[in-house]
This record gives sequence, C-alpha cells and structure tokens, in this order.
Amino acid sequence: MNKVRPQLDELLFSSMEGVFVESVEVSDTVVRVEARTTASRAACPRCGCWSDRIHGSYLRFPRDLPAVGKFVVVSLRVRRFVCVEESCSRRTFAEQVPGLTRRFGRRTERLRSMLLSVGLALAGRAGARMTDILGAPVSRNTLLRLIVSLPDPPVTVPRVVGVDEYAQRKGRIYGTVLVDVETRRPIDLLPDREADTLAAWLAKRPGIEIVCRDRAPFFAEAATRGAPQAIQIADRWHLWHNLGEAAEKCVYRHRGCLRPAPERPEEPAEEAESAATSPWPTGHRFAERTRAKHATIHALLDAGHSKRSVARQLGMTLNTILRFSRATTPEELFTGQWQSRATKLDAYKPYLAQRWEEGCTNAWKLWEEIREQGYPDGYGNVRNYVSRTLRRKPQPVGPRPPSARAVTRWILTHPNALVESNRIQLKAVLVNCPELDVLAKHVRAFAHMVTDLRGDQLPEWIESARVSADLPSLSRFAHHLERDLDAVVAGLSQPWNSGVVEGHVNRIKMLKRQMFGRAGFELLRKRVLLA
Repeated sequence: MNKVRPQLDELLFSSMEGVFVESVEVSDTVVRVEARTTASRAACPRCGCWSDRIHGSYLRFPRDLPAVGKFVVVSLRVRRFVCVEESCSRRTFAEQVPGLTRRFGRRTERLRSMLLSVGLALAGRAGARMTDILGAPVSRNTLLRLIVSLPDPPVTVPRVVGVDEYAQRKGRIYGTVLVDVETRRPIDLLPDREADTLAAWLAKRPGIEIVCRDRAPFFAEAATRGAPQAIQIADRWHLWHNLGEAAEKCVYRHRGCLRPAPERPEEPAEEAESAATSPWPTGHRFAERTRAKHATIHALLDAGHSKRSVARQLGMTLNTILRFSRATTPEELFTGQWQSRATKLDAYKPYLAQRWEEGCTNAWKLWEEIREQGYPDGYGNVRNYVSRTLRRKPQPVGPRPPSARAVTRWILTHPNALVESNRIQLKAVLVNCPELDVLAKHVRAFAHMVTDLRGDQLPEWIESARVSADLPSLSRFAHHLERDLDAVVAGLSQPWNSGVVEGHVNRIKMLKRQMFGRAGFELLRKRVLLA
C-alpha cells in the first residue's frame, strides 16, 4: 500500500469549500482518501441558526466515483455542533458538506448523481448491469429507491397543454399524460383517464389558454369543466385518421366496382344442354370415369364384340355391361347416390356466386351474410361449398383487382405523390364508380383544410358530406364532427396540435417495455418526468 499526500484537494474536491485532504492511500483495489472539514460554523437543519460551538467529531466513509478502475472511499471527519437556539428541539447536529454529503448518505453526491442518471435511463436490472461496468456496483432495488426518492421537477403553469391517454395495462388500465406543447416537456401523469381527475388538475392551473386533445368525450368534458377559459383544439392527425377509416369503409362497400365484370364465354348448344341436364359438372371424377366407360363399352359393341366378350376384356360383370349398353348417353347413368340432392344452401348459391365474383373470398363472412338473409344451417356447409366448388372454378385471366385498402391509400395520398401506375389504376376505379369519385373529392377538400388551416370551410364540407346517400360512413363521420364542431374548427385553424403528446405516449410505451411492464405508477411517473 502506498501512502501519498499531494495537494489532491484541488483535484478531488476542487468545487467544494471547507474540505482539506490529509492523505491518500492506494492499494490494489481501493483508493482511501482521508479528509476533514474546515468550516468554522454550521447551520442547524431544524431552525437554521448558525453555531460555532463544537460538541464532538466522528468519521464518515462515503463511497465516491471510481478512479482508474479502483474503488474510492472517502474517510471524512465531520463535527457535531451544539444548537445555540434555546427554542429549537434539536440540541446537537452534524455538519454537512454541500455537494459532497447528505444526511444518512453512504455515497458522495456525485456518485449518487451518476447512479440516478443510470437509473433514470435504464431502470433496475439493466441499470445494475451498467453500474457493474462503471465500477460502482449497486443492486436494482437501490436504483429504483433512488429514483422514487427524487422530488418532482419544478414546473410553471403552461400556456398550451396537450392531453392524451396511455395504457398502464392495455385494455384494462389507462392513465393520462399532460405535456407542455411549447417546451415539449411532460408536465404530469395522472393515474386514470376520468374526466373528474383531469378537470381537477386543470382547475388548479387557471393560466392555461389552449388545450390540445383528441375527440374522446371524457377529455372534452374535463377541458370544459376544468378550463372553461381555454380554447380546445382537436388534433388534426386523429381527424385525418378517422376520415381514413370512414373512407376505407366506403370503398369496401363499393368493392364490386374494383373488379371488372367478367365476360362469360358462349358455350356450344350441345354442351350447354348437357350441362343443364347433368347433375354432375364437367371435370367431376365420377362423371368423367362414367363417360369414359360408356364410350369404351359402346365402341366395342359397335365393333361386333359380344356383351360377354366385352365383360371379359374390361374385367366387369355382365350386369354392368348390360346397364351401360342400355344407356344411350352417360347422363342416364347418373342416378341413385350420384344424383344431386336438394339442400338448404341451394337457394343461396346464386348470391354466394355473385359475392365471390365481387371479390369476397372469406367463407365465414359469406356465411354471416346469408345467415342474416335467413339461412338456418351452420358454417360447415358454406365452407365446403366455397372450398370444393367456388375455389375450383377457373378464374378469369387478367390482372388482379386492387384491394379496398389499396384504393383507400391512393385516395388519401396526394396526387403528386402517387406513382404513375397507381394514378392510372385510381383513375380507372373512379371512372367505373361515381360514388368513389365523390368520395375522393370530399377527401381532397378535407385535405386542403388540414394542410392550409382553413377551418372556416368545415361547416360547408359537413353539409356536402352528409347528403352523400351512397356513402353512409362518410355521412356518419361528418355527423360526429358536428358534436365537437368548435374544437374541430379550432384544430383546422390553429397551428397547435398533439403531435408532441403522441411522441411522449410512444416514449412511455418504451419505458414500460424496458421495465417488463411491471413498473408501478409512481416509478413510471418519476421516469417520465425526470429522464
């Protein structure tokens, strides 16, 4: 062990007053620094009265930041002072070195600050692994306790506040996050999304002038009750997202216009008559086998062979040969168990074929549709009919029609941002379906209001959208806008929006995943506000 006494107070405690380094002992794993305080007096933590009467002294051993891969322990001699204020309940108190020690502290303030930074960034287990690498190992519980012990940051009353919900447990427990939109910093987290809780929070801050929110009814009610003086602004992203959902439902309603009507080839008269009278379609394995046997037997009989000779050559019984020889056409043999039986599904097969041609290939959805029309049986018969009959039908040769989602994406995209092929396909769809052409015009008009902040045009747009009888989803969307008209008009007129709030919601999701979803509300709140 080497014992040195350089002037290390300027190196180790250069930013602190009242500390004198007496010696430094360096071993293989530990650096022990012996120091003492030099202040002539100290202030009582209870009454604040200064005292210079020394009662005694004792040693403290706070750990400091590691140096050159070695643990650093400070052997600090501090003094106890006698409080000279007679009315004070404390008779003696220990002095503290600002920036170095605190009451009951086992670490220096700079080591504690480093551990807090690691804990806020990585939480428990990951933070404990990082402290091992940094040379200041602590347990995950110690890091979490340090985070929870931090005071809330001082926050001034914001002028523009953003409100949104976040999931503490998705589908079951939700909370509310509030963000200062101007400084883009989170202000507070609330444990639920009830209107009463948010209204009480807003009522305590009368300086709020603008509230950015989505169109959830509990947020609208809370903003109206808690901040009646504030302007409520509906978020433009949510408005555009809701319009996209309504547009997709409209496109799906007119999905038949996306697929051109297939041209049915003309069948010869003989084949059409045979297909009409035959209970088995061409291509069925039993029908083709029977037709082949019928043709072979009649060819041998026409060549002059006897019925017994034909039976010996083909390995069939004589009765089978007699039955085939009496039938002039193969269709006469399709009797008994081969004969098609009437089922409850027969009345709905034309509708199923029509929906199949329109592009609906989901057997479950087809079953739900015919069940609403009165079909009494279960899903299995429809599934078998779709898989054995409709799926085996030859599909028309040609390009695959676009999906409803793809057409919706083309309508919601700026025309200049579409590639040439998509622009041509969209033009063909709009020409083929006047209703979708009207939908595209409404979407573009709404897009101009969003991008140019022309909220004054919204009432006129709502009136034109509500009269679109063939676009019920768009009409419902316009009707819902009227319920929150003032906030929507403000959202399409003011430059404020809730984009920064959505970013913090995603950040909360990341913090929850980092803590494996087991963080309590208090710990999560500290990490969101202090990180």
